[in-house]
Amino acid sequence: MTPSERIDRMIADLTDWRGKTFVSMRKAILAADPAITEDWKWMGSPVWYRDGIIAVANAHKGKVKLTFMYGASLPDPDKLFNAGLEGNARRAIDWLEGDKINDRALKNLIRAAIEFNQAKSKRPAKKAATAPARATAKKSKSA
Repeated sequence: MTPSERIDRMIADLTDWRGKTFVSMRKAILAADPAITEDWKWMGSPVWYRDGIIAVANAHKGKVKLTFMYGASLPDPDKLFNAGLEGNARRAIDWLEGDKINDRALKNLIRAAIEFNQAKSKRPAKKAATAPARATAKKSKSA
């Protein structure tokens, strides 16, 4: 079974408002960029990727949660983030029964996450000191 088929099955098993919310959320995510891919990780969580993880979603008893891996680094002019605001990296959106998904704002946030992932992958890697260089440095200090 593909990750997308697993997500389809999970949504079908959510027979209350959470299933409808999940469908709307997923539709907006996938519409934000045609290169987004879906995966299934962490023992049952849908994950969306484009040049890195964008977000992971879960259906909880009283909410649908969408957690952005690097949400703390993303602009959120529409104030969608309403959970995990104290974290250093992640931010989340919790939808409760009756909440409406702002498609335009969610797509913009998804696109911002993609831009962040793309910029992050273009940064030069930090150079680590090599073992011989460290050994030489230790010798010259003790000499």
